[in-house]
Amino acid sequence: MLKLTYLNNGFDLEHLTQPLEEWVALRVILALRVGQHISVEPSTASFLLPVNLPGLDSLVFEAQRLGGDVMTLCACDAEFIEISLHGTWLTSHTTTEEGIFVTNLYYVIEFLLFRLWQEAQIGATVAGE
Repeated sequence: MLKLTYLNNGFDLEHLTQPLEEWVALRVILALRVGQHISVEPSTASFLLPVNLPGLDSLVFEAQRLGGDVMTLCACDAEFIEISLHGTWLTSHTTTEEGIFVTNLYYVIEFLLFRLWQEAQIGATVAGE
């Protein structure tokens, strides 16, 4: 399972081994116990990856091989590719863009996406120094 946490200044991506349904159920139970509003709905999430990342070709190959039911790849421009995922959006603030997006993909796709995202973060940190 991939978990994308969207905040007002960006997002964080995590690769979790817990089943998606179990994670969502526990999150809803927690919200109910503490009296917090929670909204859970099917949704899509997108983020960009640089096209020059080593291993991006493996992601493209696996996405084509396994089918595009839960993920779409689209070239944005000469520098970035957009990754769009289908999954579940959870938020306690329906008027903001902050929340958590979770999705279940083939393990190889999850692993490649997580690794590529980590490499992109390292590249962005080095470029920003």
